[in-house]
Amino acid sequence: MILIICVVTLAFCMIASRLSGTIFTAPMFFVGFGVLMANWGYAEGETAEHALHLVAEIALVVLLFLDASQINFAKLRGHHAWPQRMLLIGLPLAVLFGVGAAYPFLPGWPLAAIALVAAILAPTDAALGQAVVTNKAVPEPARRSLTVESGLNDGMSLPIILLFTCMVAGLGGEAGSEEMNWLAFAAGQITLGPAAGIVIGLIGGKFLVFAQDRGWTSEVFEGIASLALAGLAYTAATKIGGNGFISSFVAGLVFGNIVKDKCQFIFEFAESEGQILIWGAFFLLGLALVPEAVEHLTPEILGLILVSLFIVRPLAIWISLIGSDARTHTRLFFGWFGPRGLATALFALLVVPEVGHEFAEPVLHIAINAVWISALLHGLTAAPWAKFYGARSAMQNPTPDNLELTKQGPS
Repeated sequence: MILIICVVTLAFCMIASRLSGTIFTAPMFFVGFGVLMANWGYAEGETAEHALHLVAEIALVVLLFLDASQINFAKLRGHHAWPQRMLLIGLPLAVLFGVGAAYPFLPGWPLAAIALVAAILAPTDAALGQAVVTNKAVPEPARRSLTVESGLNDGMSLPIILLFTCMVAGLGGEAGSEEMNWLAFAAGQITLGPAAGIVIGLIGGKFLVFAQDRGWTSEVFEGIASLALAGLAYTAATKIGGNGFISSFVAGLVFGNIVKDKCQFIFEFAESEGQILIWGAFFLLGLALVPEAVEHLTPEILGLILVSLFIVRPLAIWISLIGSDARTHTRLFFGWFGPRGLATALFALLVVPEVGHEFAEPVLHIAINAVWISALLHGLTAAPWAKFYGARSAMQNPTPDNLELTKQGPS
């Protein structure tokens, strides 16, 4: 199996540039390849799922850290408020609307479990959106806004998901003390995690700048150091009762805004080695979980996913951009390109052991089906809609939709 994976990955890399402008994206390719191998009998049951847990967890830790480290708030505030609005208004609205949309499709479910599903389906995926954010036909402000939103909303969604997870887990408790235990656990996760991230990101950033100024290190070792820092933030937070993913995200924010223009190695890693992690996670997703999820794809689950993709996210983003300088076609573009990917899958895998058998498998099946359906639909529409959006923006008078931002550092 490893031989086949290596050969197929090599073949994809040889034609990746030719595929970049087509409807075929890397996530589509590797999920489909995983499903194909599963149908050929190469899936190894629990072994494949365990590998998925490991690879997806590492990928999310690294990507949360790298995405956050490329956000420069000082420079971002000088431009459009689009990503801030989508994050601070659009994300909560997506969860709220998601609860209302999911309610008819999940009859008999408690409100906390429905809210958990809505929260898991809210974060978007930078990897699935790469076909858009790297397409030069899309004006720079739009690409930058989608990159910032997808990079930040994973970390912002996590505390909400943890809260609803604790509420669902508490449904099985017998007394108020059990509920208080879960509330204390949630409080520790969302407070100690950021605290660990701040400390580690601050110390790591200061030490790296200190070493750079004295010529003690180089870009190769700086890239390795950033990976170690992401892992340190994750591990340290889990040791003290905090959430490792939130810690990695916050550490990246602090680290990136300390090293600022000196972190070119972060971009290089995200565009090279980072892709291997992403592709591997999508392949294992298709190999280990997609076939079983498809078997449980009922009309109700399909309806819920389609409503989430076509109505919940677009409506939330549209409302969040009211009063901004985003034109109609920009709001529609942002609303559609909110693909569900690794974060949705991994968050579902993380909460499954905590919520009890009654909701564990249904939540996982909803999430995994949402990921592959999103990979398919957003992959098919990425290139043509990017081309249409770029042409439409070019026809308008100079506006924030089509003006190129001034060259700047990480954002």
